[in-house]
Amino acid sequence: MIHNQLKVAIHAYSDELTELRRKLHREPEVSWEEVKTTQFICEYLEGLGIPYRRTEPTGVIADITGGKPGKTVALRGDMDALQVEELNQDLPYASMENGKMHACGHDAHTAMLLIAAKALNDIKEELPGNVRLLFQPAEEVAEGAKMMVEQGAMEGVDNVFGIHIWSQMPTHKVSCMPGPSFASADLFKVAFKGKGGHGAMPHDCIDTAIVASSFVMNVQNVVSRTIDAQHPAVLTVGKMTVGTRFNVIAENAFIEGTVRCFNPETRDHIEKQLGHYAEQVAAIYGATAKVEYIRGTQAVINDEYSAKLVQKVASEAFGEDVLYNEKPTMGGEDFSFFLDKAPGSFALVGSGNPKKDTEWAHHHGKFNIDEDALATGAELYAQYAWVYLND
Repeated sequence: MIHNQLKVAIHAYSDELTELRRKLHREPEVSWEEVKTTQFICEYLEGLGIPYRRTEPTGVIADITGGKPGKTVALRGDMDALQVEELNQDLPYASMENGKMHACGHDAHTAMLLIAAKALNDIKEELPGNVRLLFQPAEEVAEGAKMMVEQGAMEGVDNVFGIHIWSQMPTHKVSCMPGPSFASADLFKVAFKGKGGHGAMPHDCIDTAIVASSFVMNVQNVVSRTIDAQHPAVLTVGKMTVGTRFNVIAENAFIEGTVRCFNPETRDHIEKQLGHYAEQVAAIYGATAKVEYIRGTQAVINDEYSAKLVQKVASEAFGEDVLYNEKPTMGGEDFSFFLDKAPGSFALVGSGNPKKDTEWAHHHGKFNIDEDALATGAELYAQYAWVYLND
């Protein structure tokens, strides 16, 4: 089922794959600033003779046209870095940009997709269909995938596949289960208005420090007491700004947080309850509340056919013991916007290795990957495309 030449090619290109990843790691660019990264990808594709077009303001869509008619499968790799200080300064490929680093593995995703494209391009005359390559910007702000869809990334696509390097899984392991994979990720903001005054005269005031504190404590009941326990959800208050001075009653309080879940009805319920709790808590103290709920990424739900195809491909390419059952994560992924347009799946490829100190959490300044996982990801991209088009 898998194509042996793809396996041979990925192995032959493994040194180049590592160098590509290291170059990208040294030169990180955050969301919507991936100008040099976009240019590098374009030049690399030009060298392979693969036609492409840029998306605005950053990003690349490319197509490998097969020698035979057939379906179109899209492969997605994101490319943006984070505003995180690199703490691995002893690495020869450490970030050269202060306060910026590839702390989530997107450098690996881009490198893997480039090499997968190179290997697929070698056998394009055998392909019964087409492979679309999506080099996506701005995943970290949950905007890049939606932008690419709006600019035609999914037009004519029958199936879409993505990969994320995963430091919480052992190197080489592959997880792709049907159903929920990543949660929806929303942002909420609450502004409380009270009545300020002297810290020695609280009876003349409406203290929003008390209002906000009460809200933070009580709003957790939305998850623990109003949602079916079999529908997991997370509601986190991550930021609270209250008051201006130690002896002044706070007139204003501002809260920001995030909501994560897999079920659309649960998502709607939490949004409604947030408004209800904010208004009722404010009313108890005589304050007012204004709530803003911003929907970010949707839940990533793996199509059953596609997920099982990933498992089948991984088993044949690397052996059945490569399969791993990673539980769904409450992390967010804007890959969901591609899944709105075509069925597909999103796989995790393990890169955690305690001997190489690569088990740090994503978004941490010490995050790094076991580069032995790169070839696994690159081949999985390529073999999935080949098998899907031939299935």
